[in-house]
Amino acid sequence: MTPRTRRSWPRSWGVLAVAALLGTGLAAPAAQAAPAGSGQLTDLVNPFIGTENEGNTYPGAAVPFGMVQFSPDTGHNTGYDYSENHIRGFSTVHLSGVGCGLGGDLPVLPTTGDITSTDYAKYAAEFSHDDESASPGYYKVGLKTGIEAELSATRRTGVQRYTFPDKDTDKANVLINAGQSLHKTLHTKVEILDSRTVRTAITGSGFCQDTKPYTVYTITKFDRPFTASGTWKGDTVTAGSTTSDADAERNGAYVRFDTSKDRTVEATTAISYVDAKGAALNLRAEGGRSFDAVHRAATAAWEDRLDDVRAQGGSDTLRRTFYSSLYRSFLAPNIGSDVDGRYTGWDQKTHRAKGFTYYQNWSLWDTYRTQAQLLSLLAPRESRDMALSVIQIDKDSGWLPKWGYGTVETNIMTGDPVTPFLTNAYQQGLLKGPGEAEDAYRALKKNADGVPPADSAPVGREANKEYIAEGFAPYIKDRAHVKPGDSDYDHGASATLEYALSDAMLGRMAKELGHADDAKRYAERAQNYRKIFDSSTGFFRARDAAGDFTGPADPAQSEGFHEGTSWQYQWLVPQDLPGMVSLIGGEDAANQRLDSFFAYDRLVADPARTAREVWVNGPYDYYNADKYNPQNEPDLIAPYTYLSTGQPWKTTDVVHAALTLFTDTPTGMTGNDDLGTMSAWNVLSSIGIFPVQPGTDTWGLSTPVFEKVDVTLDRRYYPTGGLTVRAPGTSDSARYIQSARTNGAAYDKTYLTTDDLRGLRDLSFTVGGEPSRWGTGADAAPPAVK
Repeated sequence: MTPRTRRSWPRSWGVLAVAALLGTGLAAPAAQAAPAGSGQLTDLVNPFIGTENEGNTYPGAAVPFGMVQFSPDTGHNTGYDYSENHIRGFSTVHLSGVGCGLGGDLPVLPTTGDITSTDYAKYAAEFSHDDESASPGYYKVGLKTGIEAELSATRRTGVQRYTFPDKDTDKANVLINAGQSLHKTLHTKVEILDSRTVRTAITGSGFCQDTKPYTVYTITKFDRPFTASGTWKGDTVTAGSTTSDADAERNGAYVRFDTSKDRTVEATTAISYVDAKGAALNLRAEGGRSFDAVHRAATAAWEDRLDDVRAQGGSDTLRRTFYSSLYRSFLAPNIGSDVDGRYTGWDQKTHRAKGFTYYQNWSLWDTYRTQAQLLSLLAPRESRDMALSVIQIDKDSGWLPKWGYGTVETNIMTGDPVTPFLTNAYQQGLLKGPGEAEDAYRALKKNADGVPPADSAPVGREANKEYIAEGFAPYIKDRAHVKPGDSDYDHGASATLEYALSDAMLGRMAKELGHADDAKRYAERAQNYRKIFDSSTGFFRARDAAGDFTGPADPAQSEGFHEGTSWQYQWLVPQDLPGMVSLIGGEDAANQRLDSFFAYDRLVADPARTAREVWVNGPYDYYNADKYNPQNEPDLIAPYTYLSTGQPWKTTDVVHAALTLFTDTPTGMTGNDDLGTMSAWNVLSSIGIFPVQPGTDTWGLSTPVFEKVDVTLDRRYYPTGGLTVRAPGTSDSARYIQSARTNGAAYDKTYLTTDDLRGLRDLSFTVGGEPSRWGTGADAAPPAVK
């Protein structure tokens, strides 16, 4: 570790401006918290947060980790945009915060009158947010057509209730659109099985680029017989028809009810990624209940989940943003297996999960940094099954995933995110079943030391041959993509850093499992971040195939970094921050660079304004910047670097400023939520415990924003059964840790390990208005991974 020098302490630290209050934002939209004193945590959740300005969340109904996410689509490529005022349909599949279109399968829409159009962009219904509301597991909207629509969900079904107006009572329709989705549809089939039931099969591909096709099977059962029905194909509507097949064109069915005596129609839609039988089994197991019963059960499931974290103190706005983030953290990954355990593997064959629930949808480049760790704390049983599902993908298809959607690999994003995801599961004690850790290790070793075969879908560590031979992944500009998706060669510099991070985490796992030679080899490779450090600039730079530094020398204009610049990626060495600090020139030089990166002087004077005007440039503006970008994944750990440079109070300053970007309005997300990644950052940073070395068991500490947080933990993994985090008096003006205590004993380090957490009942902070010497001792910082 780099020797520490005595710090010089600021003479004055101004009280922050009122505008910096955490969670400051505009008035909230219609669906908001219940009146104070209701006692329901679900009333604090606003599902509309992030539905505007490319947060790409959805407001519809789902249960924790459910297969179905029943939500309205307004025309945005990922589903719902708060700025739009027409709903094209309520569809069954959505992912929270993705950047490209996928899902949106089977949009259904109630209408009245004759069927005059088969294009959902044309028959879309106008609505107003004044007539719209949402809460966990429930969505409701009044359409300008006079129809009220309500949605709820179980794990594998979406339940809908439509209340029709007193007009066209003999022509109350539900349009079931199989041919239009958020992704590309390749083939669809519609079948009207009887006077209550419609079945579909939808084959599509997509998500940023074309992928291998996948199929979603659905079956929708109504609570009463319809009086008429038919199908459409293209522009042609055929009354009385019961089947319709189509390739890449519009295809669907309509059913009609007489609502002169009963204006309400309910239906349940079950889905399966296996076959029509699977959808029918899911419907039989989870259907058959009234809409109100499903709604009550969904709300109870969310209340039970949210109740594991009880936060006290803070403003109403802060509590709403916190619990809304906690809610979004539990939306994915999603159940992929049917009620009989069957699922479609990445080999496109049917398998059966035995002893665990199979999950799918893996935004690993994002979630390995925050959400995986949060779930390991709050949902360890599900997290274990998620880890086993990822291992099973290797067993089924021959390789581990990078960015998996449904039953296919998309190869979106770069590096090696699956390694810290699985090593985190191992380090958190989730892989203790017979052979589980070794199964994970074998798959990870194959991934770390090789490249997938040319005839397989995954790209894996695409630049591994060069990385292993030369110590870096080359940046090869304009190289043709061999497989769909992103290429590590397009982002050689950041891929090198991600590979090295993963090598460190795998090396530690190898060491603990007794694979000494592997451990030594991976530990050496973990130092490969040094191979792309340009001492002439003092920053990381991409190298070309010949090994020469390439691209602009200006680190703010650098090339070869995925969704970021060298300024932002320089801190992505969590496995060896002491070594990185030494490369920069020592702690003083590192702190000067960190201060510049965070615009620290401006931040202290006006944190909220600095966050919005200096840090944030736009949801997709990743490049040409020398400042912190809190909207994107490469920078998520960066504020915690100060824990390793002897100035831990600055971590709190930066984190609390970044938290002001989360508000309880539709624009209240910091960029794409990426399947709960940004939301999990908010939750963990608000509690004051953050995974500073993703893939290990190390948690960095900062000042909580709540005076008290009671966290319920699963006794199978955490024997104490719970942890209380206290920070009496914490506020904008009193946010600096003066001292800390664990179970009543003084604690001077800036981090905890998972083993510490297993025996910890109480973590208490004394806070004040000035920085202190807490956490500045020689052994206070998180150690390098060895």
